[in-house]
Amino acid sequence: MRNFFGWTSVCFAGGLFGGLVNSLFLWMAGAYGWTAAMGVAIAPAWTLPWLYPRLVWGGIWGLLFLPRFMPDSLFWRGLILSLGPTLVQLLIVFPTQLDKGLWGQDLGAMTPVLVLVANAVWGWAAALWVLLAADEGNGSARRLR
Repeated sequence: MRNFFGWTSVCFAGGLFGGLVNSLFLWMAGAYGWTAAMGVAIAPAWTLPWLYPRLVWGGIWGLLFLPRFMPDSLFWRGLILSLGPTLVQLLIVFPTQLDKGLWGQDLGAMTPVLVLVANAVWGWAAALWVLLAADEGNGSARRLR
């Protein structure tokens, strides 16, 4: 995709899609008691005030996909780029904005693991979107790794 604005919109939409999948994952984890079983006090309600900022921030984080490193590696690209939002959540949002302690420890000892997995879900979903939406080359020749 040669058009910068087109590529930027693909990356933003990929991040937004990743935010939707991540939100669905977190909501299901709380609704089905997976987070409680981990000893983590995160069980969000599926509401628009909770979902909307997650979608917007997912799209903004999707702009990390603008540089085209490892363009065909769905797994590694998504995982590596998910470390950005993970570190921000654990080192900035939890301790300073939500007053939940460094790494979100006030929510439970396994909180960093949950955040890492949930953001990896975001990264993989966003990478899948970006990989499938890119129109360069022969799309059928791409392999999802």
